[in-house]
Amino acid sequence: MATLKDIAREAGVSITTVSNVVHDRQSRVSPELIEKIRTILDREHYVPSMSARSLTNEHSSIIGVITHLTPQNTGSTMSDPFLSSFVDSIERHTRKEGYYIMIRSVETAAELDALTRSWSLAGLVLTGMFQDDFFEATRNLGIPFVLIDSYVDQPDVCSVGLEDEEGGYLAARHLLENGHRVVAFASPSIRPGGVIDQRLRGYRRALAEYGVPFDPSLVFTQEITPEEGIALGRRLAARPEITGIFASADLLAAGIMAGLSACGVRVPQDKSVIGFDDNYLARLTVPPLTTIHQDADQKGRLATEMILAQLRHEQMEHPRIVLPVQLVARGTVRNLAE
Repeated sequence: MATLKDIAREAGVSITTVSNVVHDRQSRVSPELIEKIRTILDREHYVPSMSARSLTNEHSSIIGVITHLTPQNTGSTMSDPFLSSFVDSIERHTRKEGYYIMIRSVETAAELDALTRSWSLAGLVLTGMFQDDFFEATRNLGIPFVLIDSYVDQPDVCSVGLEDEEGGYLAARHLLENGHRVVAFASPSIRPGGVIDQRLRGYRRALAEYGVPFDPSLVFTQEITPEEGIALGRRLAARPEITGIFASADLLAAGIMAGLSACGVRVPQDKSVIGFDDNYLARLTVPPLTTIHQDADQKGRLATEMILAQLRHEQMEHPRIVLPVQLVARGTVRNLAE
């Protein structure tokens, strides 16, 4: 493929002049020369390097979609169907505005800083953020960012979140309304001030409303992978006193259902299961999964609008948005009174 040097040699101009035409910095280039250079570029099917463009252009076209992982987290982030749908939404909406996205998981602030500098990222959309040193380091990068599903309490920080506590409450209440009194809570590790902690709070609120004491032994934590879910399902199959299970993600709920089935435990005849997210897995399980719905596309669209508004230096009326949730009843919860 032809390089800038090849194009410049054929056009009889400097590499800088060709670069200016490629990157639309044409104020000092004559119309005749622009047309000549573009003719050569089209003929050679020249495609500019995005990394080089980010480094040489005042305006980067790359937005980083970053998942902050702690060293203890060994699961694959993109295996989560909800996160995949969310990222797909960001990609579709940023593409319409001429931007590209880079998806990356990082563990340390130093890793994020190196990534941002190396690719000259225009902005960041971050998941898994807490009010800690990593967040402070993110603020010090000096580029626009939006937090997703974060409970960082900073009024000047843009964020798109969810009614997580309400979702946990609705899920547990649905099981309690159907006569279940020994209800397990299944999730990844629970960190204070995070999404899972909020969903657990909702679960506990529903128990208290029905006069059911909270039992820490009914809280099961593990990574959200199919293998971990199936293994947990097998463990829960050996606990006949547990009749209801609330899983904090549909992927985990589907794994639990598979583990229960492998042990001959039927859903919902023997145990009832409810998930969270309402992604495509909820419609593929047998029976279809009762779950808490959240809108992945809307969350991605709002995150995109927020980051682009910052890049355009536009004033935002609502920099902090909390999206609603709702219960979607399908076929995995049995009414014990029937």
